[in-house]
Amino acid sequence: MDATSDTQHEPGAAPDRSPDERGGRLVRIVRSPLGWLLTGVVGVGLVSALTATGPGPVPALGAVAAVAVYWWVTHRLAGRDVPEIARRGAVREALFGGGIGLGFILVPVLLLTVFGGYSFSWAGHGFLGILWTTVMVQIGGSVTEELLFRGLALQALEQLWGSRAAVVITSLFFGIAHLGAAEATLWSALAIAVEAGVLLGAAFLWRRSIWFVAGVHFAWNAAEQLLGIPVSGHTPEGWFTLDVHGPALLTGGGFGLEASILSVLVGAAIAVWMLRRARSSGGVTTRTRRGR
Repeated sequence: MDATSDTQHEPGAAPDRSPDERGGRLVRIVRSPLGWLLTGVVGVGLVSALTATGPGPVPALGAVAAVAVYWWVTHRLAGRDVPEIARRGAVREALFGGGIGLGFILVPVLLLTVFGGYSFSWAGHGFLGILWTTVMVQIGGSVTEELLFRGLALQALEQLWGSRAAVVITSLFFGIAHLGAAEATLWSALAIAVEAGVLLGAAFLWRRSIWFVAGVHFAWNAAEQLLGIPVSGHTPEGWFTLDVHGPALLTGGGFGLEASILSVLVGAAIAVWMLRRARSSGGVTTRTRRGR
């Protein structure tokens, strides 16, 4: 008698899958754009949640850990190189982005100050202490948010539907993500989607560097915080105390400068310029990108 017996199946029933087959299917799911996107979001998001409000250098150290998680996900799961976080040229890209981000903030601030919408008075807090806290917190916030939205989400969606769709979708989610902030409104969410989502998405398509977009984001938020301007509805300690005069549409009201129509217009203008540069350099595609 044969010691090996075949497994009997009911007529029409699908045969059982071997562990290798089931494992192979799971691997394919995890390695798909949506699979590594979700894995990366969980990993980077967890690091951000644990370190964003930590004391001293903890937020900046969290940014370092988030970059490591991002490298592992994109290199191991997405199966591609990660030139967007290359160390070579990182400082140059960050400084270039920082200059653009600073200009983006200072133009509407100067206009509002000249025409009486904003007035500043020295807050009397410690100069170096405020600077240190601001730098640490904003490094953590800018790097982790850019890894999530531009590094993971934009590039995963770009593989599926192309650059333009990826920018639109990530911009909408970026605006929605800020609806939970203090003083947030539908207008402030739309403003964030345009001036931040589209601008930063265009910045990434142009330079293909997380350091560049994080530099834009960092200088923008750090300048607001140091000037005492609410950052997306939150008013952390800065060097100055801000008094606001005039309609909220112009000044941004309690949400801050990001809800000002001036910021939206300036941000949209910069985004259009960047998108043109990205298109001319081949950074914008309407079809899927494989093997990036």
